[in-house]
Amino acid sequence: MDKPWLFQYPEDVPAEIDISRYRSILDLFSQSCRDFPERAAFTCMGASLSYAELDQLTRDFAAWLQARGLKRGDRIAIMMPNVLQYPVAMFGAMRAGLTVVNTNPLYTQRELRHQLIDSGARAIVILESQAHVLEKVLDEAPVEQVITTGLGDLLGFPKKLIVNFMMRKVKKLVPAWNIPGAASFNQALSEGASLPLSQPDLTFEDIAFLQYTGGTTGVAKGAMLTHKNIVANMEQSRCWMGASGLGQNHEIIITALPLYHIFALTANCLVFMSMGGTNVLITNPRDMDGFVAELKKTPFTFMTGVNTLFNGLLNAPGFAELDFSTLKGTLGGGMAVQRAVAERWKEVTGVTLIEAYGLTETSPAACINPMDLENYNGCIGLPISSTECAIMGEDGQFLPQGEVGELCVRGPQVMKGYWQRPEATAEVLTRDGWLRTGDMAMMTPEGFFKIVDRKKDMILVSGFNVYPNEIEDVFASHDKVLEVAAVGVPHEYSGEVVKIHVVKADPSLTEEELHAHGKENLTGYKRPKHIQFHDELPKSNVGKILRRELRETHDD
Repeated sequence: MDKPWLFQYPEDVPAEIDISRYRSILDLFSQSCRDFPERAAFTCMGASLSYAELDQLTRDFAAWLQARGLKRGDRIAIMMPNVLQYPVAMFGAMRAGLTVVNTNPLYTQRELRHQLIDSGARAIVILESQAHVLEKVLDEAPVEQVITTGLGDLLGFPKKLIVNFMMRKVKKLVPAWNIPGAASFNQALSEGASLPLSQPDLTFEDIAFLQYTGGTTGVAKGAMLTHKNIVANMEQSRCWMGASGLGQNHEIIITALPLYHIFALTANCLVFMSMGGTNVLITNPRDMDGFVAELKKTPFTFMTGVNTLFNGLLNAPGFAELDFSTLKGTLGGGMAVQRAVAERWKEVTGVTLIEAYGLTETSPAACINPMDLENYNGCIGLPISSTECAIMGEDGQFLPQGEVGELCVRGPQVMKGYWQRPEATAEVLTRDGWLRTGDMAMMTPEGFFKIVDRKKDMILVSGFNVYPNEIEDVFASHDKVLEVAAVGVPHEYSGEVVKIHVVKADPSLTEEELHAHGKENLTGYKRPKHIQFHDELPKSNVGKILRRELRETHDD
């Protein structure tokens, strides 16, 4: 197939990557610990773990897990936000030969029950504030070993005592729970220090992660991401970022997106670990005052996020006054970056907000814009090294440049399939390796790809396709709008009409102003017929606006 995108590649980015340097994620981990022992690998709430300390703690945790009878290929759930315990538990589980099942710490009983049963997890590491949820589903789940941890357990004395006391006694954020046989995280580390470790010889074909996805559109499915998938995507992303000079010095990356999400897991944790970088973990990015205070004291060089995170920062008091002189790059993904947000980000920070595209099923990166892009271009970028992208029509035929169809991706980062769901796998993976993404897109003559919208989110008005991203971009540019989401709602005559859900940036904003703005910028059938104001919009764990929930609440 033609690959016009190769002619747009930065000079030092190869068309194909060599993934033979590492046989597993553990090879990468071990090399970084050897090469950068004294550097901080992760910092959180003022405490740090060096690469050498991370190496020791993960060894101890792995030894303890093996002593509890867990063996290669067993699944272990990790249910924690961004705290220092997360990388220790994650890499420790891998050193024991286990498959990590990343689990959202905000899960309800129903969601947690499904994921534990579906994955067959034999163990779980969980923040104690969520242990009461786990307690209620343990009778139905296959979990044999529970490890609990307090928010401040690895912060050192006296901060550990202060943080845990505040959580348990002052803020009362740790509901009572009772799980017989549960071990504490620090107990596991202490006991594991005197136990032997038999590190398994993991290969590319071993499953590194079961990343659950699709929970906002149906039953959550576990994407099987092998060590090959993750190593490939790490190398693809690293060579892309390295072409812009990242990694030549000590990089400090702000990690506000949760590490249990594939975006931060690969782009932040693994890519920057391979460079000897420091991940600054933000435990609660919704606390914008605390977030800005952390940024103020950290000379950060890189940041990743989603559109709502960047928008929130831009509207947070004090953010615009920060020192951005060390910032080399900002990468947005997870949802569409809106032009208004990107342009304001450049104006405030002096750095272009680079849009990338990926899915849980692609580990996640598939396309990235050149890191030296002068301004936001409205595209998701170019297919990265060793990656093919194509546009497919309803009949399964590939479409020419400029036509809109379903974006399909093929490359070494594409998942093995969905855990124990061959039929669901066959729906999205073709026999020749193409992943059907469900995103509607087009390719420019230069090889850049542009997302038009999610196939399932497309609004059909009297036979005309209306793409929510376009509607949202228009209204996000209104200076009195903080956030906006567009959905289709049923209509007697046209099938569907557009409805927008809006969070005000200025309390004086009226429906009349928005209708006038739509009339000025949109053709008739694209203009919203319904407008609803909200204090906030429903979002996923990484801040992606959940259009499905908004469609379900339509009451006009």
